[in-house]
Amino acid sequence: MIWFGKKEVSREGLELSEQCRQEAEEFYRSGKYHCAEAVLFTIKRHFRPEMPDDVVRLVSGFGGGSGSGCICGAVAAGTVALGMVLGDDKKRINHSTRELHAWFKGKYDFTCCKIIRENHKGACPVLTGEVAGKLAEMITAGNGH
Repeated sequence: MIWFGKKEVSREGLELSEQCRQEAEEFYRSGKYHCAEAVLFTIKRHFRPEMPDDVVRLVSGFGGGSGSGCICGAVAAGTVALGMVLGDDKKRINHSTRELHAWFKGKYDFTCCKIIRENHKGACPVLTGEVAGKLAEMITAGNGH
């Protein structure tokens, strides 16, 4: 077991996290989805499968730093995914969003897409998977899975 914040992450949660990491990276590499779409699609499949796949279009504008090179699309979609899965728990959504951003910044130094691509060339498929995996870890830790 590992701990996420103050919550324990189960073996099943870690396995799901790894599965989400792999799937999101594969979706990105397929060319069908960009970073934001791959993250949201993966999280939707595992945590809100009843939602239509069309929900992924909500983050279509986030790829490539929302068209301006700013916020990483995977991180932006992660924020949307937290809201989608956690629903009305605004306190947990806000805390989890801050935690996601801090984790990402600690790993990649920046949350700005343009700067990430300059400093971590070719990292987008991997970081897309890592964001989806981290989200799964965060969600399962908070749900006691």
